[in-house]
Amino acid sequence: MNETKKLIQQITEGIQDKKGKKIVIADLTQIDDTICNYFVICQGNSPSQVTAIAESIKEFTRKGSDTKPFAVDGLRNAEWVAMDYSDILVHVFLPETREFYNLEHLWADAKLTQIPDLD
Repeated sequence: MNETKKLIQQITEGIQDKKGKKIVIADLTQIDDTICNYFVICQGNSPSQVTAIAESIKEFTRKGSDTKPFAVDGLRNAEWVAMDYSDILVHVFLPETREFYNLEHLWADAKLTQIPDLD
Protein backbone atom coordinates (compact mmCIF):
# COMPACT_ATOMS: atom_id res chain seq x y z
CA MET A 1 0.00 0.00 0.00
CA ASN A 2 1.53 3.33 -0.97
CA GLU A 3 2.03 6.17 1.51
CA THR A 4 -0.93 8.23 0.29
CA LYS A 5 -3.38 5.31 0.51
CA LYS A 6 -2.04 4.44 3.96
CA LEU A 7 -2.50 8.03 5.08
CA ILE A 8 -6.08 8.09 3.74
CA GLN A 9 -6.75 4.91 5.71
CA GLN A 10 -5.40 6.50 8.92
CA ILE A 11 -7.38 9.68 8.32
CA THR A 12 -10.52 7.57 7.84
CA GLU A 13 -9.86 5.65 11.05
CA GLY A 14 -9.30 8.92 12.91
CA ILE A 15 -12.67 10.19 11.67
CA GLN A 16 -14.46 6.95 12.57
CA ASP A 17 -12.87 6.88 16.01
CA LYS A 18 -14.82 10.05 16.87
CA LYS A 19 -17.96 8.91 15.03
CA GLY A 20 -17.55 11.25 12.08
CA LYS A 21 -20.22 10.63 9.46
CA LYS A 22 -20.72 10.56 5.69
CA ILE A 23 -17.05 10.13 4.82
CA VAL A 24 -16.33 10.71 1.15
CA ILE A 25 -12.95 10.28 -0.50
CA ALA A 26 -12.62 12.27 -3.71
CA ASP A 27 -9.90 11.06 -6.06
CA LEU A 28 -8.70 14.10 -8.01
CA THR A 29 -5.73 12.37 -9.66
CA GLN A 30 -7.40 12.37 -13.10
CA ILE A 31 -8.24 16.08 -12.97
CA ASP A 32 -5.78 18.69 -14.20
CA ASP A 33 -4.58 21.63 -12.11
CA THR A 34 -5.81 20.54 -8.71
CA ILE A 35 -4.15 21.66 -5.48
CA CYS A 36 -3.93 18.07 -4.23
CA ASN A 37 -4.68 14.48 -5.27
CA TYR A 38 -7.35 13.58 -2.74
CA PHE A 39 -10.03 15.21 -0.64
CA VAL A 40 -11.35 13.43 2.42
CA ILE A 41 -14.65 14.99 3.45
CA CYS A 42 -16.71 14.20 6.53
CA GLN A 43 -18.94 15.78 9.11
CA GLY A 44 -19.54 16.03 12.83
CA ASN A 45 -22.76 17.09 14.54
CA SER A 46 -21.36 19.91 16.69
CA PRO A 47 -18.34 22.22 16.78
CA SER A 48 -16.91 20.15 19.64
CA GLN A 49 -17.27 16.95 17.60
CA VAL A 50 -15.68 18.61 14.56
CA THR A 51 -12.74 19.63 16.76
CA ALA A 52 -12.50 16.13 18.26
CA ILE A 53 -12.47 14.57 14.77
CA ALA A 54 -9.66 16.91 13.66
CA GLU A 55 -7.63 16.09 16.78
CA SER A 56 -8.25 12.37 16.25
CA ILE A 57 -7.07 12.59 12.63
CA LYS A 58 -3.87 14.29 13.81
CA GLU A 59 -3.34 11.58 16.40
CA PHE A 60 -3.95 8.67 14.00
CA THR A 61 -1.66 10.07 11.28
CA ARG A 62 1.07 10.90 13.78
CA LYS A 63 1.00 7.42 15.32
CA GLY A 64 0.40 5.57 12.06
CA SER A 65 2.91 7.22 9.77
CA ASP A 66 4.66 9.92 11.75
CA THR A 67 2.93 12.54 9.61
CA LYS A 68 1.62 15.91 10.69
CA PRO A 69 -0.60 18.25 8.71
CA PHE A 70 1.25 21.20 7.15
CA ALA A 71 -1.62 23.44 8.15
CA VAL A 72 -4.92 23.24 9.99
CA ASP A 73 -7.47 25.99 9.56
CA GLY A 74 -10.92 26.63 10.98
CA LEU A 75 -10.56 25.34 14.53
CA ARG A 76 -11.73 28.63 16.04
CA ASN A 77 -15.33 28.28 14.79
CA ALA A 78 -15.10 24.56 14.08
CA GLU A 79 -17.75 24.76 11.35
CA TRP A 80 -15.29 23.73 8.66
CA VAL A 81 -11.83 22.51 9.60
CA ALA A 82 -9.42 22.04 6.71
CA MET A 83 -6.28 19.95 7.22
CA ASP A 84 -3.47 20.03 4.67
CA TYR A 85 -1.50 16.81 4.25
CA SER A 86 0.08 17.97 0.97
CA ASP A 87 -1.37 15.29 -1.36
CA ILE A 88 -4.52 15.03 0.74
CA LEU A 89 -6.81 17.78 1.97
CA VAL A 90 -9.15 16.81 4.78
CA HIS A 91 -12.39 18.72 5.32
CA VAL A 92 -14.36 18.25 8.54
CA PHE A 93 -17.71 20.06 8.40
CA LEU A 94 -20.80 20.73 10.40
CA PRO A 95 -23.70 19.28 8.32
CA GLU A 96 -25.19 22.66 7.31
CA THR A 97 -21.78 24.09 6.38
CA ARG A 98 -21.01 20.99 4.32
CA GLU A 99 -24.33 21.33 2.52
CA PHE A 100 -23.71 25.01 1.83
CA TYR A 101 -20.25 24.52 0.26
CA ASN A 102 -21.11 21.17 -1.35
CA LEU A 103 -17.53 20.23 -2.27
CA GLU A 104 -18.63 16.88 -3.68
CA HIS A 105 -20.71 18.71 -6.27
CA LEU A 106 -17.94 21.21 -6.94
CA TRP A 107 -15.60 18.32 -7.75
CA ALA A 108 -18.20 16.30 -9.64
CA ASP A 109 -15.54 15.03 -12.08
CA ALA A 110 -13.65 13.36 -9.25
CA LYS A 111 -14.05 9.67 -8.50
CA LEU A 112 -16.00 9.64 -5.23
CA THR A 113 -15.81 6.79 -2.74
CA GLN A 114 -18.36 6.75 0.08
CA ILE A 115 -17.27 5.10 3.31
CA PRO A 116 -20.27 3.60 5.15
CA ASP A 117 -20.95 4.99 8.64
CA LEU A 118 -19.84 2.57 11.34
CA ASP A 119 -23.06 2.47 13.36
